[in-house]
Amino acid sequence: MKKSKRKGIYIVLLLLLVVGIFLLGNSYSKYVTQVDGKGVIEVAKWAFLVNGQTASITNLSLAQTYQSDTLVENHIAPGTRGSFDIIVDATGSDVGIDYKVTFANETNKPNNMKFYYNGIMANSIKELETLLAGNISAETENKIRTMTIEWEWSYETGTTKEEIKRQDSIDTQDGQTLNQYQFDILITGTQVEPN
Repeated sequence: MKKSKRKGIYIVLLLLLVVGIFLLGNSYSKYVTQVDGKGVIEVAKWAFLVNGQTASITNLSLAQTYQSDTLVENHIAPGTRGSFDIIVDATGSDVGIDYKVTFANETNKPNNMKFYYNGIMANSIKELETLLAGNISAETENKIRTMTIEWEWSYETGTTKEEIKRQDSIDTQDGQTLNQYQFDILITGTQVEPN
C-alpha cells in the first residue's frame, strides 16, 4: 500500500507539473505589447494688460496730462488741453480678444470741455465709448493697441460776440461751482469664441 500510495502521489505531482507547464507555456506563446501614454492638451494662454496692469490702473488726473503751455497752477481752466493714453496689451495671449472701454460716474464736467479720438469730437467722454472698442486677433503679431484721447477746454467758445459772452458766463459759473471733474474708466477684455 505504501508503494501504491507513493505511486499515486507521483502521478498527481506529474499531472500538476504537466498542467503547470501547459499553462505557463500557453501564457507565453503569444506576443503581448502594452504601451502607456498620457493625454495632453495645452491650455491657451490668456494675457490682457491695460496700461501695464492686470487688475486696476492708477487714477488718471487730467491736470497730469496737460500741455505745459496751457496749465494754470496745476488746475484745468478755459484754455487748457492735453491727452492721455489707454494701452491694451494682449501680448502672450494665444486667443483672440475683444476689448472695450467704458466710462461711468462722470461728475463735475465743465460744460465747454470737449474730447477727441481719431479726430472725432465728443461733448462728453462717455460719447467716445463706441470708438474705443475693437479686436485683437490671435494670429496678429502686434497685440498692443494704444488709444490716445485728447481733451480741450477752449478759451473762447462760440462764433458771435453774443455766443462767446454767453459761453464765457457758463465757464465762469463752472469755475465758481465745480470742484473736481472725475469719471471712472472700465476696460474689459473678453476671449473671442474660437471657430
